[in-house]
Amino acid sequence: MDSNNRLVFPPLVEEGDEVIILSPSSKIDKSFVQGAKKRLQSWGLRVQRAPHVLSSHGTYAGSIEQRLKDLQAALDDEKAKVIFCSRGGYGAVHLVGKLDFTRFREHPKWLIGFSDITALHNVFQHEGFVSLHAPMARHLTVEPADDPATQALHDLLFGIPVASYSAAPHKLNRKGNSGGTLRGGNLAVFYGLRGTPWDIPAPGTILFIEDVGERPHSVERMLYNLKLGGVLEQLSGLIVGQFTEYEERKQLGKELYGAIADLVKEYDYPVCFDFPVGHVTHNMPLLNGAEAELTVGRQGATLTMLQKTKQ
Repeated sequence: MDSNNRLVFPPLVEEGDEVIILSPSSKIDKSFVQGAKKRLQSWGLRVQRAPHVLSSHGTYAGSIEQRLKDLQAALDDEKAKVIFCSRGGYGAVHLVGKLDFTRFREHPKWLIGFSDITALHNVFQHEGFVSLHAPMARHLTVEPADDPATQALHDLLFGIPVASYSAAPHKLNRKGNSGGTLRGGNLAVFYGLRGTPWDIPAPGTILFIEDVGERPHSVERMLYNLKLGGVLEQLSGLIVGQFTEYEERKQLGKELYGAIADLVKEYDYPVCFDFPVGHVTHNMPLLNGAEAELTVGRQGATLTMLQKTKQ
């Protein structure tokens, strides 16, 4: 990719910097917000809670207006360096198309989250910024300080070099090496933004996908849309993460991973299966919108991200 088209990295985080915890989607238990606050404070960060972080409106963390107000205030904040989303669930799509990035551009900051937060990652990339597809409040609460995903999140924020991620060999992997822009997240969520200005651009993209609680035929239907829409053929690589909480009854005549492999078998870019990203403990943080290199070989797969580091 032309370096002029690369997305902007927010400034690296330093001790004493401010984090805002907010809830743009589903409501969350207070204990997880407290746990995340403690973990972030242990990194030397000052933590502010958005006014409606613990609000409740049906299954949502407040009304659309309340969640929008919290997120817009965080975007506009001149001091905060990180916007930490407490959880996913559903509801981030309510805020798409309603956010103003004018002041954010003067004071860019990191967006952290995954699952339903994929919708906001798409918005940030559309606006020209890299964000962090990464564990949220529950993970930071229940996992130990030396948890690999938690440690990698810390290091990426603070500009400490992070080693390439690796995945074990898989029978469905397709060998190869490619560079591109790392984009993706929850399949159902970004599928919901197909055909909008916040869709993921396909050319030169190393796409990563994961999902939870989706039946195999639903996953295949969404991927057929990407295939028939010309997305899959334009990719530079495909990373298939964790698909969890579904029954593998071979409704498609084969296992889910096999059905995905069939959908991309005619292309020649590298494909990696069983990558550590998704609704699992081993959910490694990914720089959404950053340049990356995917290598798939006999020893498995490695993903190297072009991160921002301290000089």
